[in-house]
Amino acid sequence: MARIIAVFAITAFLLMGLIPCAQANTTRIKDIVDVEGVRDNILIGYGLVVGLNGTGDSLNNSPFTEQSLIAMLERLGVNIRGQNLNTGNVAAVMVTSTLPPFANQGSRIDVNVSALGDAESLQGGTLLVTPLMGADGEVYAVAQGSVNIAGFSIKGEAATFIKNTPTSARIPEGAIVEREIKFDMAANESVRIALRNPDFTTARRIARAINGFLSAPVAVAENSASVRLTRPSGFKGTIVDLLTDIEQLPIQPDQIARVVIDERSGVIVMGADVKISTVAIAQGNLTIKITETPQVSQPNPFAAQGQTVVVPRTDLQVNSGDDVRLGILEDGVTLQDLVTGLNKLGVSPRDTITILQAIKAAGALQAEIQTL
Repeated sequence: MARIIAVFAITAFLLMGLIPCAQANTTRIKDIVDVEGVRDNILIGYGLVVGLNGTGDSLNNSPFTEQSLIAMLERLGVNIRGQNLNTGNVAAVMVTSTLPPFANQGSRIDVNVSALGDAESLQGGTLLVTPLMGADGEVYAVAQGSVNIAGFSIKGEAATFIKNTPTSARIPEGAIVEREIKFDMAANESVRIALRNPDFTTARRIARAINGFLSAPVAVAENSASVRLTRPSGFKGTIVDLLTDIEQLPIQPDQIARVVIDERSGVIVMGADVKISTVAIAQGNLTIKITETPQVSQPNPFAAQGQTVVVPRTDLQVNSGDDVRLGILEDGVTLQDLVTGLNKLGVSPRDTITILQAIKAAGALQAEIQTL
């Protein structure tokens, strides 16, 4: 009996150790999909920041700032049209924000403020009332408040020091939502789930997981990017309740083998499924180093005649890459084997980009190359 208990305990312990490994590659449905209709909306507006300590726009170089200032003062009952304005405490800015889905009227959202003219800094400024419009031209929020910047600028007679970007600022909760976007999601009988990384296998796995959980064929993979979800007739709840129930289901997403290359920074990111066929790689560069070491030649002491001259001395060093070896990568090489082989050859990231592109051109790289 004691032996049976010990065997059972060992088996349970091993299973406990295997469960995390089995779930390590899974993720929740809600982390890899977007729901149709649940989206952000971009807002933009034009306004004025006042209260700057002489770091605002120069009105001579920014006529739009002067026109905006005159128009604002006229709305407040101050007529200065035709007067010579020479203030440096005002800056024209573009105000941007994102209206989250289902934002209620009266709720607050963050806004970003960016200088439009030649202002040097927005530090200490206050954004005046600025309507924020959507793509349809309607006003959805109104922004106002003191701006917060993460940088500063110091200028002296012979030196200038600037940290970060003092012409960009942020106002936390600086805008009030004035108009709601009407969308009655609970009234829908079906909804589409959009995959953030489209893939046929992942879409089918999502549909199967949902159907297995509800024991009904309510989910259908329409294509690689979307899954149609229909509320069952006997389900007690709305489509929102249904989404709440299925978004926690674990899914193992699939993806194509891809190599992402950033030419500008030399960054290379390779997926785990990247494999190559048998291929031989050799990498070498011709390097020529020229060093100039001029020497001064003077006549001997007490010489009857002579002059001091500069005698050139040139040292040439040529490296034709004779020590470069030819490396062979066998068929079915994994990502780690590929990286290890390239590192053994002493290949730099820049040269690795060229090698990967050459392997792809030879038809030996079983992956997609995406260049940024």
